[in-house]
Amino acid sequence: MKPRRSNFWKVFGIPLGIGVLSAAGLFAALLGDGLWDSLSWVGLGMPAVIGVHALFKRGG
Repeated sequence: MKPRRSNFWKVFGIPLGIGVLSAAGLFAALLGDGLWDSLSWVGLGMPAVIGVHALFKRGG
């Protein structure tokens, strides 16, 4: 009998990635201006884009 493989990364991999991206965007927004502002826009915009894409892909 084979041991069951954990489904942890299948279930939580993408949400953890989105959370890390959001946290990085928030952290970049606190650090300064210029390039940091651009990084914060990307870090906070990508989770929104991913969510909207998933909503329309699902049929919403």
